[in-house]
Amino acid sequence: MDLSVIIVSWKVRERLLKNLEALYKSQGNFSWEVFVVDNDSGDGTVEAVQARFPEVKVIANDQNLGFAKANNQAIKQAQGDFILLLNPDMLVQTDSLEKMLGFMKSQPSAVVASARLYDESGKILKHVRKFPIWRDQALIILKLPHLFPACLNKYLQSDFDYNQAAAVDSVRGSFFMISRLAYKKISGQERPLLDERYFIWFEEVDFCRQVKKLGGEVWYTPLVSAIDGVGQSFKRVKTGQTQKYFRASMLSYFKKWEPRWQACFLSVLWPIGIGLARGFKFLKK
Repeated sequence: MDLSVIIVSWKVRERLLKNLEALYKSQGNFSWEVFVVDNDSGDGTVEAVQARFPEVKVIANDQNLGFAKANNQAIKQAQGDFILLLNPDMLVQTDSLEKMLGFMKSQPSAVVASARLYDESGKILKHVRKFPIWRDQALIILKLPHLFPACLNKYLQSDFDYNQAAAVDSVRGSFFMISRLAYKKISGQERPLLDERYFIWFEEVDFCRQVKKLGGEVWYTPLVSAIDGVGQSFKRVKTGQTQKYFRASMLSYFKKWEPRWQACFLSVLWPIGIGLARGFKFLKK
């Protein structure tokens, strides 16, 4: 089989159904399968998908397992030579899948690749990133980019040319294609599993860093495009909880990849950052 598409969904039933409608309008000469992993949405997602798209392989969890663990459930069953991790609020074009498969096959050293992504207003999403370092994450914790946006230009690669294909550090996980063969060549592993220490956030960055460490490549291509709804599930999570998820994943990343003092330093900064966020919120009232 050529392709396995994996969608992890939580409380975005209508968005997911539109995503699947767009997927099944895809054109091209390839064999494929689609998985939906529902993280206990409780909104009728499982029943709606089974009724309207009986060909979809549904994994219904009885709790929210997070992004990495839920994706791994499907990756362990996937039969495709390529695996596409797709957010539930994405809308692919009719040729997105065929073009992305063609691009991956033309770049045998590419283990991961992503596409040109647009938000719903038609604006390009600048999602190519350098790997995080403690300085830029400290700035984010302390909310300084709200006052000085240019301070993150290097990390966010503000000068990246989204009209040119390029090998990069990391790409957004909302449209994230993995070549199983290329991954096996560099890792010796049959399945490109995500690190489950991350509930949400940093898991795709972690995967890209592991790929680069093993000698593989991560690519961006403008030949493929899709529309990204940008975090519709997160709108259903309280702000305080999203901060907890982000903090936990950030610290896990630095504990894994960097000297211990960096995670300790960032951990000390977090209470200050939370206090500043509350202060800014109070001033806006």
